[in-house]
Amino acid sequence: MALLLQELFVPGRIKCHLEAEDKSEAFEELVDLLVTHYGLDCRDDILDAIIRREAKMSTGIKRGIAIPHAKTNFTSGVIGVLGISDRGIDYESLDGDPVHMLFLLVSSEEDAGTHLAVLKKIALLVENPSFYRDACAAGDSEKVHKVIRSFEEILDSRAI
Repeated sequence: MALLLQELFVPGRIKCHLEAEDKSEAFEELVDLLVTHYGLDCRDDILDAIIRREAKMSTGIKRGIAIPHAKTNFTSGVIGVLGISDRGIDYESLDGDPVHMLFLLVSSEEDAGTHLAVLKKIALLVENPSFYRDACAAGDSEKVHKVIRSFEEILDSRAI
């Protein structure tokens, strides 16, 4: 069974109103949420892996969206959190614009296929400008989750 974004980004793994002002603060804030939610004790290792991956090339993809991600030996499967910033984060994105939505993903080396499938599904989801607008305007994690669910269902219905 394919991992669905609505199952990966449940309300407890979504943080609205990020406090971070720059990329490094955003990584710390989101990794803290990740390790707290999943009960992990490898915060610094995961943070380091995210920073090393980001140093290769910015994961700020377009239109205020970033997908910081890394593969590690500290987790199994694919885990993730979603952060939304009201004011935008200076992210050194490819387009130079601030980032408002960050999908942070961490996967094990063995789950590279699932990792790529999740990245692809996020990329397809964010192609719809209404998704970005609605998720950023939602205001709380429950509403953001509903937006993810509804847009993912539209996406999946088109794939059939």
